Amino acid sequence: MLKISSTQKAYLAGFIDGDGSIYVRLKPNDDYRYGFQVSPYIILFQSAKDEEIFKKVCSLINCGYLRKRKDGILEYTIGRVADIKSFLEMIGPYLILKKRQADLMLKILEKKELVDNKNDFKKLMDLIDKFRDLNYSKKRKKHKLTP
Repeated sequence: MLKISSTQKAYLAGFIDGDGSIYVRLKPNDDYRYGFQVSPYIILFQSAKDEEIFKKVCSLINCGYLRKRKDGILEYTIGRVADIKSFLEMIGPYLILKKRQADLMLKILEKKELVDNKNDFKKLMDLIDKFRDLNYSKKRKKHKLTP
């Protein structure tokens, strides 16, 4: 992550608050110890009409990747845990609307590192399920571990 000014940090926080998403998913996957893969993401969205300007914004972050969707929307995705932590710690003091999501994400990433048994993983799943209440997803469902 690049060193940027406090003004740029505040701008990125505002961008996330308005046109961004902070979320974590539990993907069923039998290859993982407890049957789920924990997938955290931060995504910034912008119309492809503003691609050049958006690329400049993304260059301030410099730790994700940009893709152009078929519907004319650009997505800049940060998916590496270390990058997500650094980014949220950097812009966290400036967030307003997504402050609770950022704080919860940091807590989840911290807990994820400490999972030692099925009970620990259940507690992690409960934290991840709290995103359902903070984000605007109608389809999100609670997850359960099989015995």
